[in-house]
Amino acid sequence: MSRVLIIDDDQGLVSLLQRFLQNEGFHVHSVFDHRSGLEAALTGEYDVVILDVMLPGGSGFELLKSLRAHSRVPVILLTARGESVDRILGLEIGADDYVPKPFDPRELVARIRAVLRRSQEIHNDGPGDESLSVGDISLSLLSRTAVCNGVPVELTGAEFNMLELLLRRAGMVVTREELAQAALGRPLSAFDRSVDVHVSRLRKKLGCVPEGEERIRPVRGIGYFYALAKVTL
Repeated sequence: MSRVLIIDDDQGLVSLLQRFLQNEGFHVHSVFDHRSGLEAALTGEYDVVILDVMLPGGSGFELLKSLRAHSRVPVILLTARGESVDRILGLEIGADDYVPKPFDPRELVARIRAVLRRSQEIHNDGPGDESLSVGDISLSLLSRTAVCNGVPVELTGAEFNMLELLLRRAGMVVTREELAQAALGRPLSAFDRSVDVHVSRLRKKLGCVPEGEERIRPVRGIGYFYALAKVTL
């Protein structure tokens, strides 16, 4: 049974979500403030965290930033509808996905299951430690770790999946819709900048190739491609 941590000070909403998620087969624990939320999220006991932006004692963004310094647990951010700045900031800090309030609980369940599928794919790979390498970047598909130019790079689950797809198809264009499915497990909706934010984070984390050129390059109106074409499995 997957364990879900909800961090939100709206106790009425939390009570509704807790009952709904439990009926969907999840084990749910809820906390209502920044400090308790961070402490619970850092225990490593949860498979996914549902995090509200507005919290007593500190913002959800501050909590997420502190959490990402120590943990890669998947995080779905709850944001105010229409606040695209909040959604972009959350993704830049390290959220895996977001759901704008008010929302249909069934949508949240779908997002949770998509995030869990991505994070649990590792357990279905079987024995061994398959790696994927392009130039100076190497991914371990079993441990879900990345090394660039000999230096470990911390990636969220969404970022790892997106980079894996780009590397597997290095030298070829990957559409934004394909990246959305890989990184978010859902179709790309209108005016959704999630893919672009994840790509921007990847570019910052990976830097340029030794020759000084961008690794991940945009193709206007279509998507992105990884600049090096040779793939070694």
